[in-house]
Amino acid sequence: MPTAQLLLLACLLWGLEARTAQLRKANDRSGRCQYIFSVASPNESSCPEQGQAMSAIQDLQRDLESTKARLSSLEGLLHQLTLGQAAGPSESQEGLHRELGTLRKEREQLETQARELEVAYSNLLRDKSALEEEKRRLGEENEDLAQRLEHSSQEVARLRRGQCPQAHSSSQDVPAGSREVSKWNVETVNFQELKSELTEVPASRILKESPSGHPRNEEGDSGCGELVWVGEPLTLRTAETITGKYGVWMRDPKPTYPHTRETTWRIDTVGTDIRQVFEYELASQFLQGYPSKVHVLPRPLESTGAVVYRGSLYFQGAGSGTVVRYELTAETVKAEREIPGAGYHGQFPYSWGGYTDIDLAVDETGLWVIYSTQEAKGAIVLSKLNPETLELEQTWETNIRKQSVANAFVICGHLYTISSYSSPDATVNFAYDTGTGRSRVLSIPFKNRYKYSSMIDYNPLEKKLFAWDNFNMVTYDIRLSKM
Repeated sequence: MPTAQLLLLACLLWGLEARTAQLRKANDRSGRCQYIFSVASPNESSCPEQGQAMSAIQDLQRDLESTKARLSSLEGLLHQLTLGQAAGPSESQEGLHRELGTLRKEREQLETQARELEVAYSNLLRDKSALEEEKRRLGEENEDLAQRLEHSSQEVARLRRGQCPQAHSSSQDVPAGSREVSKWNVETVNFQELKSELTEVPASRILKESPSGHPRNEEGDSGCGELVWVGEPLTLRTAETITGKYGVWMRDPKPTYPHTRETTWRIDTVGTDIRQVFEYELASQFLQGYPSKVHVLPRPLESTGAVVYRGSLYFQGAGSGTVVRYELTAETVKAEREIPGAGYHGQFPYSWGGYTDIDLAVDETGLWVIYSTQEAKGAIVLSKLNPETLELEQTWETNIRKQSVANAFVICGHLYTISSYSSPDATVNFAYDTGTGRSRVLSIPFKNRYKYSSMIDYNPLEKKLFAWDNFNMVTYDIRLSKM
C-alpha cells in the first residue's frame, strides 16, 4: 500500500508539475517483464540519495497529519455550530437579552447617581451662598452693635461725669449713700455691682404727680375704685448684673421714721441664698444705684413676693410656707407665721415660675397674702393679714387658677391678675371682689415691654403699679373708676 500511495502521489505530482513522462518495459535478470515509468523532476536536476527521499516522505506525512488535525478541529467547530442552530436561536437570544437587561440597569443606576450628585452639588452651592449672606448680615449687625455699645459707653461716661461722684472727691462731696456702701465688705456679703444705667426721669415727677399730672397732697389720694386703665410702662433703672434679671422693689405706702415716701428698697432674687436688701434713702440714689444701707436678713427669702409696709419688710422664708416680718429700723425679725396649707417652693407658683407660691400685697385697706393650697386645688386663695402678728384675719377662695396667671396684686380689696409675663400685649384678665365674693373677666391692656415681668405690685400711696421686667424696674400709671 505505501508503494501504491507513492505511485499515486507521483502521478498526481506528475499531472500537476510535470509535462513529460516515459514508460518502458524490459526483462529483468530472471527473464521476467518489468514496466518502468519515469517522470522528470521539475526541481531536482539529479535524484537524491535514499536517506533524503525518506526524509522528504516523513516531512510529507507530518504535513498530512497536521492538515488532518486542523480539519478535525474545523469539523468539531462546524459540529458545535450545527448543534447550536439545531437547538434554536431562543436560548442564545434570551442569554443576550439578560445581559443587555443587566447592562441597562447598571446604566440607569449610574445615571440616577449622577443626577443625585448634581442635585447635592447644587444644594451645597445654595447653602454656601446662604451662609455667606448670613455671615455678611451678622457682620453688619456686629458692626452696628459695636457702634451702639460705643455710643452707650460714651453716654454712661457723660452721665457719670455730670451726676456721679468722682474718684478723687473728698468725703464731704460723696453722697450719703456712697459713704454707706463703702462701709460694707464686698466679698463677705457677696455684694453685687450697684451702679446701673439711668433713665432721665425727674424725681419730682415720679414721686409727686398723679396720673393726670396734678400734684397730690402728702397724705395721697385715698379714693378707691375699680381698675379701668393701665398706662405705658416707665423705666426708672436697669440692673447690670445677672442677679438682677428678676427681683422686687418697693416703697412703703405708710412710712415710719426715719423712712420717708422716697425711701426705696430693692432685692435681686436670682440665687439660692437671697439675704441682701438694698435701701435707698432718696429717689435720686435709687436712680443712680447708690444704696444708703444694705440689710443682711437673718434667714434667706424666696420669690419676688416681698413688700414693705409700716416700717417692716414682709417676705416668704426660703423653702417654707412661712411669712416673716422683719423690722427695718431695728434690723430684727418681729414675727413669723406659717400660712396654713400654703404651697411653697414651686407647688403653686405663677406661670413664670420663680417659686412665687406666696405673694404678699398691700392696698388701701392693709396687708394681704396671695397663695394656694391642696384643698383649693391650685385656685388662688386670698387672706387678710394682721401686720403686727401675721395672723389671718379673713380668707377668700377664688375660682382663678394660680398657675394660669402671670402675677397678681390687690387694689381697694379687689384682686387683679395678669394674663402673661412675656407677651408685649398682655391684659389684666381677671378681677375678684372680696366684698361680693365674685370674680369677673377683664381685658385691660397691659404692656410687658421687656417680655419677662417677674413682679407686679400696687402702691396705694402713689397710685401706681411697680414692676420688675427682665432687669428693668418700671412703673405704670393707673386709673380707677369712682365708687
